[in-house]
Amino acid sequence: MEPHAPTRPATVLPPGTVPGIAAVPRAARSRLSSVDLLRGIVMVIMLLDHTRDFIHADIVRYDATDLTQTSPAVFFSRWITHFCAPIFVFLAGTGAYLQLSRGKSVSDLSRFLWTRGVWLIVLEFTAVRLGLTFNFGYAQFLGAAQVIWALGVSMIVLAALIRLPVRWVGAFGVAVIALHNLLDGISIPPWRGPGTPAPDLWQSLFMILHQPGPIPINGGLPVLFIMYPLLPWIGVMAAGYAFGTVYDWDAERRRRFLVRLGAAMLVAFVALRAGNFYGDPRPWSVQRDAVFSVLSFVNVTKYPVSLLFLLMTLGTAMLALAAFERARADGVAKPLITFGRVPLFYYLLQWPVSHGMGLLLSMAAGKNTAFYFAGPGPGAAPDPNFGFSLPVVYACWIAGVILLYPLCAWFAALKQRRRDWWLSYL
Repeated sequence: MEPHAPTRPATVLPPGTVPGIAAVPRAARSRLSSVDLLRGIVMVIMLLDHTRDFIHADIVRYDATDLTQTSPAVFFSRWITHFCAPIFVFLAGTGAYLQLSRGKSVSDLSRFLWTRGVWLIVLEFTAVRLGLTFNFGYAQFLGAAQVIWALGVSMIVLAALIRLPVRWVGAFGVAVIALHNLLDGISIPPWRGPGTPAPDLWQSLFMILHQPGPIPINGGLPVLFIMYPLLPWIGVMAAGYAFGTVYDWDAERRRRFLVRLGAAMLVAFVALRAGNFYGDPRPWSVQRDAVFSVLSFVNVTKYPVSLLFLLMTLGTAMLALAAFERARADGVAKPLITFGRVPLFYYLLQWPVSHGMGLLLSMAAGKNTAFYFAGPGPGAAPDPNFGFSLPVVYACWIAGVILLYPLCAWFAALKQRRRDWWLSYL
């Protein structure tokens, strides 16, 4: 779907327009099915990851990417979900640019970005935390700073960046993505629990920016667990914002560019990874057979998200966007596009859905369910009888997607019918 005709009469730039962004009449723009389709696909895959967290028996025995213990099926079930967060954050940046293209002023967009960013941070430590833990007690566990936290802070930063020329925002984003792994050599000693040394203010700030781990508040409890250090994600959103300019081009030029960009990113990934030159703190190595050697090659670092992780995932995303340029909004694509049009609504619902399915299955099987109500920390580990097989995980994942579709279709229709201000915050 083309967002507008390749040529149009010259338009006078309205007040508040950023230099380099041509003013486009609001009616000339419409939602991009290719972007919504890709976003919908990664939202569906995301549910697989969280369903596995609450249902798979092996989740308590080993990390799915630990090549000494995992199987190809378990590894792939985790690895495929790596594409979700980068594409989610990157396309959020693209969506911000498209709002300018549809006629929103820079001042209005900046205000929306920082207020929505604050709202997302609040949601991370309230609604998302509740869906993750089914636990209202904040005395021990403040929350996990996950993708919604990273998205919120990145939006607040982008609210300031959009006042700069788009090419500067893009250069900033690419520089952060490319260079942040230079900080890999800095490591803050992990906190071991009450009574042990806690990170100081500057160490905590570094962890928030670049190193995952627990940060105790006032040296003790409650604990804030940093899962998504911010620095690379701020770069991803800024790059996604600048990337939105390609949707000012005609469809064929855009498709050719997306293919070339995606291929170049994947070639760069292979070249850097092959020699373990730069871009990921975890080198690959030859394993016991060819399959596990390939798994080692693609087993890149997510916490914090590395340059090679982003080249692999976003490079693939560029090729997918090129392929989806001519996608029809019907058939199998229709429900996926629907999910892609209400990503936050879907995200908030998928936590209680995946968590609730695990709880109900365990109750039906007569298993101990205390784990489902305990936040991370002492007593949070489930008993050895926890969980079910991987096929059960996939069956529950499919059931969860089916359950979420009518709710998301209703909300997508509501957003299309009405323009209440609060709808844009969900």
